[in-house]
Amino acid sequence: MMEQSWELKQGDRVIGVLTFESQDMFWSDCRFQAGPGWPHVRPLVDRSRDAWLGGDIHAARAADEALCTAGLVLQPSDGSAAITNFLLRVDGDKARFRQGR
Repeated sequence: MMEQSWELKQGDRVIGVLTFESQDMFWSDCRFQAGPGWPHVRPLVDRSRDAWLGGDIHAARAADEALCTAGLVLQPSDGSAAITNFLLRVDGDKARFRQGR
């Protein structure tokens, strides 16, 4: 069985690779391997995570919107259509995403 994975991209830049581990309701839990573009996107991801953990809903939603407008896509390794509408969380080598906003 082929391992399900997605390249997180911003244009041609590879931000990282998410490899599926499990499903938690609407969220896909993954291993995260940072790519060469990770330093460019990490501040946005960290801002979102920190705001949600801190309970600042307005800052969290603003950070998520900034991520959504950053031009990120998840390109499935199986060649199917890219996912362009998703929420993303990354913490170290763990990531999760949820399609839709």
